[in-house]
Amino acid sequence: VMEGKREAKAAFGKDEVYLEKLIERARHVEVQVLGDGQGNAVHLFERDCSIQRRNQKVVERAPAPYLSEALRQELCGYALKIANETSYIGAGTVEFLQDADTGKFYFIEVNPRIQVEHTVTEMVTGIDIVKAQIHILDGFAIGTPESGVPAQKDIRLNGHALQCRITTEDPEHNFIPDYGRITAYRGATGFGIRLDGGTAYSGAVITRFYDPLLEKVTAWAPTPAETIARMNRALREFRIRGVATNLTFLEAIINHQSFADNSYTTKFIDTTPELFQQVKRQDRATKLLNYLADVSVNGHPETRGRPMPKADAAAPIVPYLNGKVPGGSKQRLDALGPE
Repeated sequence: VMEGKREAKAAFGKDEVYLEKLIERARHVEVQVLGDGQGNAVHLFERDCSIQRRNQKVVERAPAPYLSEALRQELCGYALKIANETSYIGAGTVEFLQDADTGKFYFIEVNPRIQVEHTVTEMVTGIDIVKAQIHILDGFAIGTPESGVPAQKDIRLNGHALQCRITTEDPEHNFIPDYGRITAYRGATGFGIRLDGGTAYSGAVITRFYDPLLEKVTAWAPTPAETIARMNRALREFRIRGVATNLTFLEAIINHQSFADNSYTTKFIDTTPELFQQVKRQDRATKLLNYLADVSVNGHPETRGRPMPKADAAAPIVPYLNGKVPGGSKQRLDALGPE
């Protein structure tokens, strides 16, 4: 403490310091809140954001599968108290760290905005958070049909949701962002799958000047296990060619045993080297198409230069018709006349 005070004094002219709780095994859990500034505030339950790399969220879940109902109500109560005490307006996220050993929560911050991972909350509550924020700012009170946000007693959890952030980063080379043209794109589809993104399509040019986030894929299912299975299927359906992506890295995360049994913490990626031992996709379809195109244009290397064989095809024989062609609607109308 004294060393810290000396450094603070030298750097800032003040030796005031404060102590923070050290949490060795932390989970990152956050609560979505909405307030209208008219004395009404609600929570939309919590999200788990513990799967992170360099403090950047990679995978998010709602609700947090490791929380009991009692802990869930306690956590959401803390967030709702902050929203009420500040007369909060609009959408916000109250973030906490949970000590995985003791179960206690520690407040981090409030993010006064709609976050990237809001889609998982929308999937399990059925509330359009973006639409709700606009209606709230139009003056509609929470709990009215016009706001799109029901009263707290009518907001319920339905199933489980999981979001993965697909980026143009190369996990094999320290996640360096890649750039170039997407030569082929196919997204995931099916019941319970939601895609959010506007730059993922064949022919799109990915530049180095923007965030590498390409697309968000969210899966919903009644249980956590079904949600993981659905997300696994969705990730395997994706085909993104031309730039590097983290698709196989995401597959490794959600298929890891620690993810299934909820034993992971915020250090999961840093302490799990097997996540980087990925099997490269063989890209068989693209290779086959390239081969067919090359042979069609340039010819097969073993037959190149040979004379083309004579086409073994007989000239078509026109059939002999000796019958009378039956009349059609024109002939019928001609016979009836203009009247």
